[in-house]
Amino acid sequence: MFNKKETKKQTPVSYEITHPSEVVDLFGKLNLHHQTALLRLISRNLVVTINGESAMGYEMNFEVNGALIEADNLDQTSES
Repeated sequence: MFNKKETKKQTPVSYEITHPSEVVDLFGKLNLHHQTALLRLISRNLVVTINGESAMGYEMNFEVNGALIEADNLDQTSES
């Protein structure tokens, strides 16, 4: 109506990944709490099998403990 130039929507820089190494670089810059949050998101597509017993990632609890991220089964944590 006012002769505005149509602007092409640009993808935000944070979503532009040109090489897989960028993901590794970004992950390396995150602290343990950020990494734990990402693990919670990624774990939705994860099945862990140990000693013949399987647990879905969404059934697991991820917490920072010192310099490590610990994962345990939510059923086990609620029994304690």
